[in-house]
Amino acid sequence: MQYFQCDYMEGAHPEILKRLLETNMEKTPGYGKDIYCDSAKKKILEVCGCPEGEVHLMVGGTQTNSTVISAILRNYEGVIAAETGHVSAHESGAVEYTGHKVLTIPGVEGKLRADDVRKYLEVYYADGNHEHMVWPGMVYISHPTEYGTLYTKDELTNLRAVCDAYKLPIFLDGARLGYGLMADGTDVTIEDISELCDVFYIGGTKVGALCGEAVVFPKKGLVSNFFSTIKQHGALMAKGRLLGIQFDTLFTDGLYFKISRHAIDMAMKLKKGFVQKGYEFYMDTVTNQQFIILNDAQFEALSKVAVFEIWEKLADGRTVVRFCTSWATKETDIDELLSMI
Repeated sequence: MQYFQCDYMEGAHPEILKRLLETNMEKTPGYGKDIYCDSAKKKILEVCGCPEGEVHLMVGGTQTNSTVISAILRNYEGVIAAETGHVSAHESGAVEYTGHKVLTIPGVEGKLRADDVRKYLEVYYADGNHEHMVWPGMVYISHPTEYGTLYTKDELTNLRAVCDAYKLPIFLDGARLGYGLMADGTDVTIEDISELCDVFYIGGTKVGALCGEAVVFPKKGLVSNFFSTIKQHGALMAKGRLLGIQFDTLFTDGLYFKISRHAIDMAMKLKKGFVQKGYEFYMDTVTNQQFIILNDAQFEALSKVAVFEIWEKLADGRTVVRFCTSWATKETDIDELLSMI
């Protein structure tokens, strides 16, 4: 069997394990007040081009999304997201559990369009009873999206303009950010994201780390005492240095970007192989997530040689499935899979 179910099936990059072992017996302060967290944060802010910003290290994506959103929103506000957005579809109501509604808008290929957000806000404020409704307090997007698609710089700029007009912060979920930044043809850099978003995070769990997400506030002041909010959510790691060492390693000598590019190379090889064998794709994506349409016979046959994610059923009865490559995918694994189908 070949495994392409998700991009966090393996443990961690060997260089991370090496540094964790090397520093294992060191005594450091807790709660992220150690030299490794400080070093990681400085490197991240330098790469992002916002040296005056702030970074907070957390453990997992759902924890990060719910904590950031609840910290920014007032108690009567909700967060705008695409219907297919991760906080709407795949987090078991974690945001609602904090007392904030996810306000969904139909997306296009997983993305929120600026015009649709503007129209939603215009309709909301034109309603004489809007004060009886959940106030839109921020906009959530992910890059890449749930369908492996990417925003362009123009799309982010247009969304920024709408949010500025209504004084709404933008939160970008970057659980797979490395794979988006290193994809072919993208014109969005990590500096662009720092400029166009009020808060975002750099995913480690899916990009080479055992666990960890780095929340970046390009400018200080959006949230007061975020450290305390993290603690309230049970998200503050006592041995914070475990996160710091991992991100310090990932952002030394460009490792984060190198291993992200590897996943893209593997995804393009897999994509080319499936195309050559006549398979149909649900949409064209250039990231590590590839969505393939299977009829029942193809699904049964492919299930015998590969593990993949079932994504959705189409009206004609066929099934959309997802294949994920990762920083650890081997070229020989893809060669073997393609030889068996």
